[in-house]
Amino acid sequence: AFGGEIHTPNLDALANQGKILTDYHTAPTCSPTRSQLISGTDHHLAGIGAMAELSPAHLKGQPGYEGYLNERSLSIADVLRNNGYRTYISGKWHLGLTPDTNAHAKGFDRSFTLLQGVDLHFKNTPNRYKRIANYTEDGKEVSFSELPADFFSTDYYTDKLLQYFDKDQNSNKPFFAFAAYTAPHWPIQAPQAFSDKYKGKYDVGYDVIRNNRIARQKQLGIIPVNFNPAKPLETVNIPNYPTWDNLSPEQKAFEARKMEIYAGMVENLDHNVGRIIQYLKDHGQYDNTLIFFVSDNGAEGFLLNSVDETVFDQSLDAIGTDQSFHYVGPRWAEVSAAPFHLWKATAGEGATTSPAIVKLPNQKQAKEKYHGFASVLDILPTVLDFAKVSVPKDQYNGRAINNPSGVSWKNALENKHARIRPADFSFADELHGNKYAKQGDWKIALQTKAKITTGAWTLGPDQWELYNLKNDRGETTNLAAQNPEKLNQLIQVYQQYAQKNGVQEYAPK
Repeated sequence: AFGGEIHTPNLDALANQGKILTDYHTAPTCSPTRSQLISGTDHHLAGIGAMAELSPAHLKGQPGYEGYLNERSLSIADVLRNNGYRTYISGKWHLGLTPDTNAHAKGFDRSFTLLQGVDLHFKNTPNRYKRIANYTEDGKEVSFSELPADFFSTDYYTDKLLQYFDKDQNSNKPFFAFAAYTAPHWPIQAPQAFSDKYKGKYDVGYDVIRNNRIARQKQLGIIPVNFNPAKPLETVNIPNYPTWDNLSPEQKAFEARKMEIYAGMVENLDHNVGRIIQYLKDHGQYDNTLIFFVSDNGAEGFLLNSVDETVFDQSLDAIGTDQSFHYVGPRWAEVSAAPFHLWKATAGEGATTSPAIVKLPNQKQAKEKYHGFASVLDILPTVLDFAKVSVPKDQYNGRAINNPSGVSWKNALENKHARIRPADFSFADELHGNKYAKQGDWKIALQTKAKITTGAWTLGPDQWELYNLKNDRGETTNLAAQNPEKLNQLIQVYQQYAQKNGVQEYAPK
């Protein structure tokens, strides 16, 4: 539905009965986005001003940088449960490791959660691999031995959610469910039946796949026909990741196989989305259910230095198996982010733009695409609006709260309003020193030079860039030198945002 070549019949069907949002935005990475989805407030207020794993010493424990969904934050599940809803989550939590920060303590009646941000997708692992991920069910720890032998993350998360549905199918209460899949997060692994479907599909290389996707996006109306896409980074900016033409035949085979696995993960994800939709249809719940499908950040462009080959089998034949550990890497990330600039964790449009599909209750046919700006912050007020529940303000259950800052989509989704936000709206974000601010058609962005993980490279130059998104959403032409007045105007927008939301400098002074 968004121009890709991966087989996703269930998501395409959902889009064909729903509405596509072409300018939906997340935070630059996963846990900040999830904190915003659950709380409806900026991640710096919600407790994930920096990812817990990447928070420098001078920020750890500071207000807004607790590393978990803090007590000042609402939980959408808690609000809905208090208004008569059954609440479920199955999958990745990544918002706290302790009992009092577990999903079970945040209003979910039933929960099966991976507490960390990542784990291997299969139960079976290499003999020398020390597994550190934790799973809980309803707040109680689940040992790996309790997982079935054929455990694959996406399949099992779906199994659990459907079990919860089954147990409560005779309830007269409405329900809220969060299917929080980890796929296709690294390490890229997939059941062979799915990954083998794509053998040879990616032998043509990065540029051909990327250009085909962009052309298809234009045909589908996802982007305008005159859209000027971002340019792939020059080779010099990405050490050890040359362009396709500069790869050896062996390297090409390796890179193509990684994308075959990734595609298999996505098709398996689609298959499991289909299982949930079919369950709802079989039990007469599909028509009266509001469904969102979104990701939690842009494409993953992590630069992998090395993997311990004494633990993992990194051979070509093992890619995607339970014995391997691979990332797709920045070149395939440029393909997945197309037509946008950069990828996850940066300040580029490719970091925060995510596919989004919405199916309204009792909707039978597709509505016209919505091309205006939308944010993950909007999901809480939108869901509560459809549930006819007021958005709490200032106080909730006797405690002071961060007020949700998103905007309900209900009127725009029902074509009662033309826009979610006014044309001259302002919006900003920061993560790990990467910053941006938008006002109307304009955007400034700053890519930090700070290294946040071993093997990360700098995308700097630590200077504000200015783009006109109406004419250049691909961020191809920096207009900062030509328009200093607009640049300074948006810097003020960012500074006001940072002050309001308690943003602190990521790199120590």
